[in-house]
Amino acid sequence: MENVVSIPSVQEDRPSLNIHGVKHTYMKPRITAFIPAHNEEKSIRDCLAGLGDQTLPKDVELDVIVIADNCTDRTEEVALAAGEEFNLNLKVLTTVNNKQRKVGALNAAWKSIYGDPLDLYDKKPSVYEEFYKTSVKAVLGMDADSRLAPDALTQLWEGLMSARNIGGVMAKYTMRMPKKKSLISKDDVHYEEMIASGQYGGPITRWWTHQQKQDMASWLLDLQYRGGSTYVLGGQATLFRPEALQDIIEENKLDGPWQDESDVEDMLLTWQIQKRWKTLISPKARCFVDSMRSYHTFRQQRNKWQGGTVELLTNSDIGVKSKHRSKIWRSQIKTFIDLMIRLLFLSLLTVSIATDQFFWSWIWLTPIILASVLNTILALKTPMHRPIDVILAGLLISPEMYMWVNFVTFSHVWLGKLSAHKKDGWAIQYSAERGATRSKLAEGLVGIAAAAGVLVYLAFHYRDFLTSTPVQEAVYPYLDTGWVILTALTIYTSLLMAYQIWTLRGRHTA
Repeated sequence: MENVVSIPSVQEDRPSLNIHGVKHTYMKPRITAFIPAHNEEKSIRDCLAGLGDQTLPKDVELDVIVIADNCTDRTEEVALAAGEEFNLNLKVLTTVNNKQRKVGALNAAWKSIYGDPLDLYDKKPSVYEEFYKTSVKAVLGMDADSRLAPDALTQLWEGLMSARNIGGVMAKYTMRMPKKKSLISKDDVHYEEMIASGQYGGPITRWWTHQQKQDMASWLLDLQYRGGSTYVLGGQATLFRPEALQDIIEENKLDGPWQDESDVEDMLLTWQIQKRWKTLISPKARCFVDSMRSYHTFRQQRNKWQGGTVELLTNSDIGVKSKHRSKIWRSQIKTFIDLMIRLLFLSLLTVSIATDQFFWSWIWLTPIILASVLNTILALKTPMHRPIDVILAGLLISPEMYMWVNFVTFSHVWLGKLSAHKKDGWAIQYSAERGATRSKLAEGLVGIAAAAGVLVYLAFHYRDFLTSTPVQEAVYPYLDTGWVILTALTIYTSLLMAYQIWTLRGRHTA
């Protein structure tokens, strides 16, 4: 029996443990890692290398289960070789015709330890299986393209074991910054292979990665300021207490903890855990994850995340709510207000200039200064930031561009709620990452530029009419009301920015 040791002594008055010939034995406590991997031959070795780097808690062992999910590449072969290379106690499960993708893969790993409630034959676990199941004190859920920083597993373990009522602890995520593409000579015979690996990128890719890092940093800092409780235990790297996962199965009559009722299966799982357990973010454990390298793949990923979040907030049939529900609604409302402020400002500015009724006020610099200060602080607190990132953040160039991309996603998802057809967020994201679909960014920018050109032409062509007294008098009441509404919204968001700046004075790190 592997990793089973004898107990040195047993008190005479204690009943003798004798189950099917196994006497006076126990199995060391262990962490079991579940790593679903769909065609991840390029990234799985790095993920496992990170686990090989870990210093485990005292007397705790680590087992790794890689789930090769409907793979058509060498994921299984590479994983087994990496397990030997990094001296990991690793096995590979292979799924066949798994229709639930990541959810099905994770549940397959769970059932390999805890059994399948849907098994018609009601198989009895062996003595070894019973001991093993009892020995698993924590389940680590990881993505195959993530890598834990050294000591992260111990830090997650310490967080999980710090109190009996903690059901899950998530690592702090940081997007890997691609190396400079210019570092590779185009004469290098491995140039194409190195570029395809995703480890290198040009200026736009590196800039885009930092925006995602800063967005994640802002979210992590906010969670830590509010006590560390999180409404989503991210699938990239979270340590779960098995009893918390088992509670979900029993309460909801499931065959595994993870469900595919939502495109954000990790958020749904977290909300269910929160019914009885705490869900926290680790203040120390770090996990490095891949960013979305292009606008198109980013949009599809965020469409899935935003769509799943909106579905959880609005679909009463899912039957689960979070104590953070009001916080998530406030975030959605804030995004809507930010969008309305910009659309209203652009509309009022256009009409005011066209009708020669625009008047400048220096007080308008207040929200701009606050936004500049806020984004500069966030850029400085973002791990591995570059000077150019801080400069572009302070000038509000990067934050504004990134925000408009998120506005497109926000609008797309909420308008999609009016559609009768539910889209498969996972399938759309996979297609984008494979390059099976393409972005319409170029067409959109051309359309916006054309519309702006037409408006400028019309404003100059009909300037005498637009600046005439009758037109000005007719338009003025609407302009006046619009500026009042815009002022009120701007004051509200300025107060929120000032509050956020105040919260960032702490020593929390992203």
